[in-house]
Amino acid sequence: MSDFAARLTFANGKTLEFHGPADITKETTEAIVNAANSSLLGGGGVDRAIHHAGGPSILQECKRIVAKIGTLPAGKAVITTGGRLPAKYVIHTVGPVYRGGRQHEAETLASCYRESIRITDDHGIKSLALPSISTGAFGYPVHEAAEIAVRAIVEVLPPCAHVEHVRFALFDIATCKAYVRAAEKISHEPAATSAIFEKGPS
Repeated sequence: MSDFAARLTFANGKTLEFHGPADITKETTEAIVNAANSSLLGGGGVDRAIHHAGGPSILQECKRIVAKIGTLPAGKAVITTGGRLPAKYVIHTVGPVYRGGRQHEAETLASCYRESIRITDDHGIKSLALPSISTGAFGYPVHEAAEIAVRAIVEVLPPCAHVEHVRFALFDIATCKAYVRAAEKISHEPAATSAIFEKGPS
């Protein structure tokens, strides 16, 4: 795992890494996060790629979940099998559609990350890979989304009972750079739970 662009290491040894360009469908973490839509029936971008690579068993489980709970609200998350993916599980979360950066949009986006980590921890999973949620078709500006995402994980990862390693698998260099900048900025703040920032061997 020496190819990280940057890493935050917390006082208790847990790590948050940033990789890019990366293909989340090839991640070997125990679980990956899918930026889904509320129907859970597959969409575009990351969603389509994960369903395509993981095969029909993911969609079958999504259909069972929808039959039970209806559509998945933005900011919430559910877990399914990983099907044929290297990852054993997929956590599906629905990001907000960007409409100018209202406060509830930022809160919903942060909730996607918090809920994804919570479900991962509840299932005793130790490692998780995440995409940049809502920054594709949903239009969230990457620099804003990056700071929201990193802050949410810096807040919820250290107290987890099981999750030890989280990595962002980011689609392109520009997105990766935005997340690395956000991580570096947050690591210098007094409340960053003594996270140590380091850049990788780029």
